[in-house]
Amino acid sequence: RIVLTGAASGIGLALLDRLAGIPCQIVAADLSEEALRAAVGRLVSPAAHITPFVGDLGDAYAVDALFDRAGTAMGGIDIFIANAGFAYYEAFGPTTWEHIERIQRVNVTSPLYSVGRMQALHAGDDADFMVVITCSAMGRLGLAGYALYSATKAALDRFAEAYRAEQPRGHLLLAYPISTRTRFFNSSQSRVETPLFPPTQSAETVAAAILAGIERDARSVFPSRLFRVTAFFNRFLPLLSLSKRIAQRQFLDWQSRSRAQQGS
Repeated sequence: RIVLTGAASGIGLALLDRLAGIPCQIVAADLSEEALRAAVGRLVSPAAHITPFVGDLGDAYAVDALFDRAGTAMGGIDIFIANAGFAYYEAFGPTTWEHIERIQRVNVTSPLYSVGRMQALHAGDDADFMVVITCSAMGRLGLAGYALYSATKAALDRFAEAYRAEQPRGHLLLAYPISTRTRFFNSSQSRVETPLFPPTQSAETVAAAILAGIERDARSVFPSRLFRVTAFFNRFLPLLSLSKRIAQRQFLDWQSRSRAQQGS
């Protein structure tokens, strides 16, 4: 019995495609009813029984409604995959409270609240459960243009470390994908296309790594072996500093083109 959020696009859609071939029950959640309907409709003879759920998971009422729907449709939840999230690509500066709060609600508050709900759901039984959160390589490495996004992913990374030290019931898995070839990072308001920081990987690669991590009860999943190795050796040598400089140059170029377009 699986709940999958952000199921209509990107990594979530790739996960849905793979999970649909497994005899299981899935509540597939997304913000877009149209995209979710298309995602479920494209599946050919799925082995899984799929229940769609539409809602803004940056809202506590929607998350509560999602748990209620899962309880009604499946009788409970064994695995909750908190994949929904979004990014800003921008220069951080004077902004609104809502601009900051919105990304925090979706990327941080919602998955953490869901961890708590899963604990409460299983408080009276002996069944094991798992929560999977799609974090990001930017949880370990802040890049220019992604100040707020990196902050949300770093928050998830630190939460997981402290939470596990409390030795709670259940299992928490965090996935750390690098730049993934989806439309995810094009959520910026700019008409200039958001650059995709190299190296990149496919959503299918990430989904396969996450499912393999679930099967082996992993604590962390790094779909890019290159990033995992580089992050390890970065403790001793500043190997990732070059990546930061490349990202900064990429961002400044994007910012210059955005300003030129606004002035035209």
